[in-house]
This record gives sequence, C-alpha cells and structure tokens, in this order.
Amino acid sequence: MENKTLAFHETMDTHEILNFKTVCLMKSKLMQGVCFDNELKALMEKDVQHSRAAIQELKQLYTGARTNPLQ
Repeated sequence: MENKTLAFHETMDTHEILNFKTVCLMKSKLMQGVCFDNELKALMEKDVQHSRAAIQELKQLYTGARTNPLQ
C-alpha cells in the first residue's frame, strides 16, 4: 500500500521551500518595478513565471502534509 502523506520532516522542508520561493517571487516582482534594463526585466519575469510554477507544485505536495508530528 502506497502512503500518500508526507512525513513530518518532509512537511517542514516543504514549508521552508515554499516560503523561500514565495519570497523569491515577491522580490523579483518588486525589483521589476525599479529596473530600467529591459533584458534584466525579462529575466526577472522569467523567474516570476518559474517561481509561480514551483509554488503551485509545492502546494500540491503540501496537501499531503502532516500537521501533527506524532501521527
């Protein structure tokens, strides 16, 4: 039988990565507004798109997370 839930340490790791990717997304979005170089803006937009995709994937993993370490 396949277990579809994450272990507690995997839940914590997923949470940390999700937080990190969220901060990366916010920073890239914010920096686009103050950047005047079009090539750099394009790179930041690409980062935004990749970060959004990663966040969606992590959210799907997080649905199988355990919230109680004693489970």
